[in-house]
Amino acid sequence: MKKIVFLFVATMLCSGVFAHDLKKEKEAIKKVIQTAYVDGLQNEGDLDKIDSGIHPDFRLIGIGEENSMWSLPIDEWKKRTKKKKEDGKFPRTGEKKVSVTFESIDITGNAAVAKIKFFVGKKLTYVDYIALYKFPNGWKMVNKIYYKFPEKK
Repeated sequence: MKKIVFLFVATMLCSGVFAHDLKKEKEAIKKVIQTAYVDGLQNEGDLDKIDSGIHPDFRLIGIGEENSMWSLPIDEWKKRTKKKKEDGKFPRTGEKKVSVTFESIDITGNAAVAKIKFFVGKKLTYVDYIALYKFPNGWKMVNKIYYKFPEKK
């Protein structure tokens, strides 16, 4: 009987610690996505913020014409972002400002996937699926796929 009580108590303590760690990891992932992707890449064009949370081998992956796959490396996306900033398109404000809501974050070991809703102003524009790995210096976004909602006519 003592063994059963001990195992029960040990299991409860471990699950409590695990739940706390999981919550901490989810908050770290939210911060990376908010800082690097939403603020850095989408709203401010801040290359330092982008680099803080997006791995240099990151790829945006999409479906093109005739269901062909395409891939955009982060270096190319950063070049486009830098050009937009030079052209005065950053920072975004008002109805052009991007925000997100976190729908789910699933973590297994050092791998995670976040599902987020992406808004431009108040308009839901995309649902993003962002994959992350945890490196010694923290979580980094490594790729993204998305669904774009059709424009209403």
